[in-house]
Amino acid sequence: MKQAQYEILEDKTFYGSIPGFEGVWANESSLEACRLELQEALEDWILLGVSLNHEFPVVAGLELNYRQVTMFEAPGLLEVRS
Repeated sequence: MKQAQYEILEDKTFYGSIPGFEGVWANESSLEACRLELQEALEDWILLGVSLNHEFPVVAGLELNYRQVTMFEAPGLLEVRS
């Protein structure tokens, strides 16, 4: 949300979007309402993307992408105890 960009449109409504997050946008009558709607849109976008195994952009070093790791790629990750 720190990278969100807002603008006032000709009809005096607020439009917000987040660069790199295609389809995540909001349009509301106040800046606060726009910010809240944009946050909800981002949350829904992430939840849908996770359920569909979409690839996410890396933002501020945070990566949400899932990739399966095998034992050969991560030795010692799985420890068997007797």
